[in-house]
Amino acid sequence: MRHRKQRGKLSRDSAHRRALIMNLCREVIEHGRIRTTEAKAKAARPELERLITLAKRGDMHARRQAMARLGQDKFLVYRLFEEVAPRYRERSGGYTRILKLGPRRSDATELVLLELV
Repeated sequence: MRHRKQRGKLSRDSAHRRALIMNLCREVIEHGRIRTTEAKAKAARPELERLITLAKRGDMHARRQAMARLGQDKFLVYRLFEEVAPRYRERSGGYTRILKLGPRRSDATELVLLELV
């Protein structure tokens, strides 16, 4: 049964989907905001929220878990833990925002801006 399975497949196999979501999270942490499709943003948002919650813990185990989720990039994990997480110290959730930008000209896919609040 598929009860409460809310994640879409994004027309990809599981390894490609995992890599896509990891790359979207990396870009948001690095740049603060990215322009992507609505489906991809909605798929990446929960993962990004989990990473920020993990970074708020700040211990070594959390750093290692973040490294595993972000492709072994020490600079990115440092940025997540030292620059991004302290901004949300008092916030208990809702670290990202999705703003609609309108349809893409070529195929009319809904584009959004996924950004850190």
